[in-house]
Amino acid sequence: MFEFLFNRIIIYWKQWVISRFASQTRLLSTAPIQITGAFITGLCLSLLFAACTANNPSNTTNVSANNSTQTKASVVRFGYQKSAILLKTKGLLEKRLQGEGASVQWIEFPAGPQLLEAMNVGSIDFGHTGESPPIFAQAAGAAITYIAGIAPSPASSAILVSKKSALKTVNDLKGKKIAFQKGSSAHYMLVQILEKYGLKYSDIQPIYLPPADARAAFIKGSIDAWSIWDPFYAAAEKSADTRVLIDGTGINKQGGFYLASKKFASQQPEIIKTLLEEIQNLEQWSDQHRDEVAANLSPILGIDLETMQKSTNRRKFGITPISQELITLQQQVADKFYELKLIPKEINVKEAMLTPEQYAAFSPKIN
Repeated sequence: MFEFLFNRIIIYWKQWVISRFASQTRLLSTAPIQITGAFITGLCLSLLFAACTANNPSNTTNVSANNSTQTKASVVRFGYQKSAILLKTKGLLEKRLQGEGASVQWIEFPAGPQLLEAMNVGSIDFGHTGESPPIFAQAAGAAITYIAGIAPSPASSAILVSKKSALKTVNDLKGKKIAFQKGSSAHYMLVQILEKYGLKYSDIQPIYLPPADARAAFIKGSIDAWSIWDPFYAAAEKSADTRVLIDGTGINKQGGFYLASKKFASQQPEIIKTLLEEIQNLEQWSDQHRDEVAANLSPILGIDLETMQKSTNRRKFGITPISQELITLQQQVADKFYELKLIPKEINVKEAMLTPEQYAAFSPKIN
């Protein structure tokens, strides 16, 4: 009876995730969006799932190297954020996968935590986030696998204040309300900035809001500062009476990641190889054609061309292989969030990694 009830909960949750996040949120909308607590609800469900499967020998992120009996996927459910919308609009994956008898289903998310919750409950197969969401997801028992790194773009994130704000330095943030998506790259950037300037995380009032809600609160003046990434950062710079208090330059050493569900990583190495090849090809093209990238994205995102060029020019393009250095940096992120009691337990990020041999199977090598 319990198993039946639990399965029904999982089915309902999958449907809810799709209906909540599949529709695109307009980037420049200033209308407040009702806060649903999706992340908290999803986190609780993930913990329940982890508890129910704790004694199941298959509940591990180790991936079998023998995939010869697996059937190639006919549909790849790709979770994306606005920062990767060019990959969708170019149609490159569709063209490549069509020859392999597969198609792509694109599902947009406002931030990485929501994307990985959808991955955990089986609603998507593959996606990208900043460095922090996988830490929170793994701590909640999510069966995710790191696939490749994303080159860091420290200048593409910042802490914003109103032009009329009395806040002039990082130290002025003490006691202030700062909005950001919990468990996002903006969250970790804020932690790093506070520590660099001698402040504790407990010195600020964190206000956990996804980007659209944080933007509305920022414009309304109900928060003192906003920690955010591009393209939301670029849009706010242009139209929200905004001043940059500090950006991530010299602070953010970490980039993001492409991740897959444990099941997808185990069963679809050839599909993953195809995805990475096309992603890397687009990244290399984008690095050499920044004006074209900006021109393509400007009408799609509703951002004027000059602002879009600014955002594109401060971004570093490229994906990187999972290396020991990257693993070490990611473990530092995990240790810091545990130290701050923002995740419920210590985690070992290697448990969500593949072996070097398995990463080599995604060749040609990422460069």
